[in-house]
Amino acid sequence: MSRGVRLAIVLAVVLIAFLAFILQRGAERDDEDRGAAQSTTSAPASATVAVPTPVATPVAPAAPAPEPAPASTAPAPKPASTPTTLPRLVDVGAGTCVPCKMMAPILDELGREYAGVFKVDVYDLREDRTAATRYGVRVIPTQVFFDAAGQERFRHEGFFAKEDILAKWRELGVKLPAPSAASGRS
Repeated sequence: MSRGVRLAIVLAVVLIAFLAFILQRGAERDDEDRGAAQSTTSAPASATVAVPTPVATPVAPAAPAPEPAPASTAPAPKPASTPTTLPRLVDVGAGTCVPCKMMAPILDELGREYAGVFKVDVYDLREDRTAATRYGVRVIPTQVFFDAAGQERFRHEGFFAKEDILAKWRELGVKLPAPSAASGRS
């Protein structure tokens, strides 16, 4: 056999072994996700820092995606009648999703800096699989902006930078303090 043919065979074997490894690893992650889907806690999860890659990760639907409600149906339930109801940013992701990990420090920072201006809730699908259905999530991470009355005002899928989130709040009419005043909060 010539040297070129032997090299081609070796490379083919290495490629097949690599692909088998990748497929096995994916099956293991699917099994982990199925186990995590059985958890039904609904408390927001804390986020972690990770390696940057700004892409969205598709979510396998746990149930059929909810149909958007027609405008003529009953209004969404109002939050408890308190005089200090705040607009809310909901982020739905997973601890294994790279863009979700990139969002974590941004969401933590926003929650601290703008605590009296808007609320930030983070849901990890590995801990609360129902969040995908509850918020109609198809791709993670997904950020959903709600006004003070609890009505959805905007939805974004994928990584969303801090400056873009703040610009969206301004566009939605939320009065944000000057950056220097906001960063002084603890």
